Amino acid sequence: QVQLVESGGGLVQPGGSLSLSCAASGTFFSINGMGWYRQAPGKQREVVATVSSVGTTYYTDSVKGRFTISRDNAKGTVYLQMSSLKPEDTAVYSCNAWVRLSSRDFRDNSYWGQGTQVTVSS
Repeated sequence: QVQLVESGGGLVQPGGSLSLSCAASGTFFSINGMGWYRQAPGKQREVVATVSSVGTTYYTDSVKGRFTISRDNAKGTVYLQMSSLKPEDTAVYSCNAWVRLSSRDFRDNSYWGQGTQVTVSS
C-alpha cells in the first residue's frame, strides 16, 4: 500500500509565501509523475503544477513565476514553494503521484494525498 502524506499549508497574508511537501511511503518500485492539484470551494479541482521523474515541470498559467515545484527522488517527496500568494490561491491542495508498484508491472497507479488547506487572507 502506498500513502502520500502532506505537510505545510495554513493561513498566510496576501503577498506571503508558503511551502508544501508530500512524501510517499510504502512498498513500491518507482514513482513517475508527481504533482499538486487544488480545489477551491464551489470549483472543480485543477492542476497546479507537475514534475516528471526526470524533472520536467508544468505550471498552470495562473501560478507561473510564483510557484516552484520540485522533487527529491531519493526521498519520494514532492515540494511546492508558493510565493506572492493571492486570495484566489485559497484552496485545498492535494498531491498526486503515479507509482509503479513492481518492476513486473506495465502500468502506474495513481495515488492522492489527504489534502491540506491553504488560505490567503488579510
